[in-house]
Amino acid sequence: MSVAIRFSRQGKKKSPFYRIVAADKRKARDGKFIELLGTYHPTTKVLKLDTERYEKWLKVGAKPSGTLASIVRRTARAATKTA
Repeated sequence: MSVAIRFSRQGKKKSPFYRIVAADKRKARDGKFIELLGTYHPTTKVLKLDTERYEKWLKVGAKPSGTLASIVRRTARAATKTA
């Protein structure tokens, strides 16, 4: 089974928020997932991510989606600049 770490869209029309999930690649975007890792609100740019679980999934071979990987990189870079 190939695992992807990706967004699952939630919320109402024109007001989205996304769950960050570890899911089988073959499942639908908003379908069944293995584990919930966090959330992302694109309107406020707030990312809440369980970094320990995210790193665990990366170590066992899960591939993050391109958009998710870039958002995680950007927030990590912003956190190091302010610290």
